[in-house]
Amino acid sequence: MASSLLRNPNLLSTTPSLPTFSSKPTTPFSFRVQPSRHCSISLRSQTLRLSCSISDPSPLPPHIPLRRRPEYIPNRISDPNYVRVFDTTLRDGEQSPGATLTSKEKLDIARQLAKLGVDIIEAGFPAASKDDFEAVKTIAETIGNTVDENGYVPVICGLSRCNKKDIERAWDAVKYAKRPRIHTFIATSDIHLEHKLKKTKAEVIEIARNMVRFARSLGCEDVEFSPEDAGRSEREYLYEILGEVIKAGATTLNIPDTVGITLPIEFGQLIADIKANTPGIENVIISTHCQNDLGLSTANTLSGAHAGARQVEVTINGIGERAGNASLEEVVMAIKCRGDHVLGGLYTGLDTRHIVMTSKMVEEYTGMQTQPHKAIVGANAFAHESGIHQDGMLKHKGTYEIICPEEIGLERSNDAGIVLGKLSGRHALKDRLTELGYDLDDEQLSTIFWRFKTVAEQKKRVTDADIIALVSDEVFQPEAVWKLLDIQITCGTLGLSTATVKLADADGKEHVACSMGTGPVDSAYKAVDLIVKEPATLLEYSMNAVTEGIDAIATTRVLIRGSNKYSSTNAITGEEVLRTFSGTGSEIDIVVSSVKAYVGALNKMMDFKENSSPTKIPSQKNRVPA
Repeated sequence: MASSLLRNPNLLSTTPSLPTFSSKPTTPFSFRVQPSRHCSISLRSQTLRLSCSISDPSPLPPHIPLRRRPEYIPNRISDPNYVRVFDTTLRDGEQSPGATLTSKEKLDIARQLAKLGVDIIEAGFPAASKDDFEAVKTIAETIGNTVDENGYVPVICGLSRCNKKDIERAWDAVKYAKRPRIHTFIATSDIHLEHKLKKTKAEVIEIARNMVRFARSLGCEDVEFSPEDAGRSEREYLYEILGEVIKAGATTLNIPDTVGITLPIEFGQLIADIKANTPGIENVIISTHCQNDLGLSTANTLSGAHAGARQVEVTINGIGERAGNASLEEVVMAIKCRGDHVLGGLYTGLDTRHIVMTSKMVEEYTGMQTQPHKAIVGANAFAHESGIHQDGMLKHKGTYEIICPEEIGLERSNDAGIVLGKLSGRHALKDRLTELGYDLDDEQLSTIFWRFKTVAEQKKRVTDADIIALVSDEVFQPEAVWKLLDIQITCGTLGLSTATVKLADADGKEHVACSMGTGPVDSAYKAVDLIVKEPATLLEYSMNAVTEGIDAIATTRVLIRGSNKYSSTNAITGEEVLRTFSGTGSEIDIVVSSVKAYVGALNKMMDFKENSSPTKIPSQKNRVPA
């Protein structure tokens, strides 16, 4: 029984704190038990036998998994039940329309992904532009060399097509990381071979084999290969090309369902067939990358893991090209909740308490709002409005919740009983921010505190949602090229709306402009344009109340497109494309909120211009695998 117990971290982690025992000085073990649960447990060692009992299979409280992350070896995992998490938010996620990220934002997200504990960060597509290259390089130099107390440091990966120029560019960006990886790909389905690549199967095998070998020759010991559109590729051909790249030195084989066409039963069988028929497959890790075109990406990913894949490629909030990717939070929490009971003991090394914070950061930086009913991180994910459900929740939370919200870093109430208001001090605010998962430095805290006091003067009680909105408005903003100082609006039915706006530039110099428009927001935006003098087209505008009540904070999101000066080279087609940029703003005054969002988008656009000098890349008829 002890062996089965040790294979079940959920059972072990439900235990009351007891002293740490060890059968040998160098091999301690410990566990906790909560007295309200009851079933028989027995642990044995050469010098110790311990029995106790627990019960009540209700949702488990937050805990740190007792199973440690196995030592990282590129082509092997010592624990057959461990699943590596490969996050591609910064690469595939950024392919979402309007999800342009600046280099600073990419670094912030990478730092948060490391805090979350993902095994591999696909930091970008270095060959796409100078900005993409520099972002990946910076992440490799910083995040890729930050080792925690347990020896964890994420692998930093760069994507490349199967050509020498892309692979060299990727290596030049990631080689500074402690654990660098090159991820290269080429299509293998008949439809891609005939209509896109216009190559024979033998030619594609030769390219794949040579490019994997070339990547290894650069000094990269960790090479991932993807047969694009594997879901629609002929099986025998897949076995052949995968076997060849294994011999050439690939350490991970990623199997993408590029167009999201497979059903879970099909995708699981695909992974099982590859595992059973590919020569040398025992020497590599099998990975999955599932698109969400039919809404099945999470299900397909779990089916693939159950069939033998030990790496899952996911994005925060499921963002990505077209309908998006498998969602990290869904896949990871499904494995955490059901890994032992249904998936044969699978587990990951993530600290799930950072999920909400990471989701919020990606949402704010990309401007892609998460729908309220989104699993795990949606606003309604832990909301209970039905009277029957509320009654059940009051009696026992396990009646309608399978996950404790605290397990993903969501705090629904203040256990200390602190209610924040206009008389609250800096210490109380800092404690609440810490409870909500925000680790701010003194300068950020000072800024948030005075914003908080301003809001508290106008509201009787400041809620967690208000605080989160204020943090997002301050911490998640791009580097300030322009900063809003003051705004005055005159509007109504008696005349045209007029706005006077004062902005400060990067040097602190103040600029004032006045303009008229069809409404308060239109006139304010026109006044900003007079100061900034950078033409931009407003593509999207949305506003939401953060909380209930007439005094609610409003959060505004805008999406703009710049002129031809804000274009970048599409690394897939070689064409110049106009970039879009998002911005957010939060304030009780909806006009101020709107102007903050617009200025934020302009700042992101101008930051991109200053830091990016797109480089022409020869077109290759081969698109990024989804």
